[in-house]
Amino acid sequence: MRSRMNLCLSVLLLMMSATSALAGQQQRCSSRMPTDDEAAAIEQDLSNSGRRSTDVIPVWVHVITRGSGYENGEITARMIREQIDVMNDGFTGALGGANTGFSFNLVGTTHTVNEEWFLMGYNSQAENRAKKALRRGDAGTLNIYTIDGGLYLGWATFPKNYNGQADSDGIVIDYRSMPGGPYIRFGEGDTATHEVGHWLGLYHTFQNGCSKNGDYVTDTAAERYPARGCPIGIDTCTKLAGIDPVTNFMDYSDDPCLFDFTEGQAIRMQAAFATYRQ
Repeated sequence: MRSRMNLCLSVLLLMMSATSALAGQQQRCSSRMPTDDEAAAIEQDLSNSGRRSTDVIPVWVHVITRGSGYENGEITARMIREQIDVMNDGFTGALGGANTGFSFNLVGTTHTVNEEWFLMGYNSQAENRAKKALRRGDAGTLNIYTIDGGLYLGWATFPKNYNGQADSDGIVIDYRSMPGGPYIRFGEGDTATHEVGHWLGLYHTFQNGCSKNGDYVTDTAAERYPARGCPIGIDTCTKLAGIDPVTNFMDYSDDPCLFDFTEGQAIRMQAAFATYRQ
């Protein structure tokens, strides 16, 4: 009887785990935010730049799997095209946000079977080896790596990191977060849009909470902590103007809630691209 009960409990726990994964319980983003000193140096660079740049960004997608079949990370060319379309919709303002001046053009795809790389963690040796072997292009080329994200839906490097760390440049996403994926909350492809925002120099909208610096963009209202779901109208920094920007791609809201970048974010991305990626 005890053995049967233990078996039933094990099956129940597995079912609960699967349900949790499909509900999208992972953390949205594992990107390392800069320290205060690093952020100050970046602000100095951008303020001194005086340059603005927009561009059609070439994209390489590196599909990393542990075997055949979707459950092992295998994705189709159509899925990749749909992901690029989602990114273009977000960055060109097609959904109602600002036109950032950036768009994306798929120039190549690689396919690699490597279980260690497929299960890579953030800043792991596996990540370093995979990127060193697979990365293509220069500072202005976006490299996207699709893997099993584990606890995280994705992560990215920032523009300033390229100098001296070129091999690690790019974004990593859980392949199941791509359009049509099984995650109920995070299956429309906005994880990639969020991570590309970091790659172009944006922080989370809740960066620094309710402090005066916030995310260093003046037209995104201050936000005390990341949003969950789609709590439109919430105001977590009541002493400062504006309600929380929960529809902004740089928040943690569910994919169906996200649709915009602001003009200030567009200007910041253009300055960062001109300063660090051209």
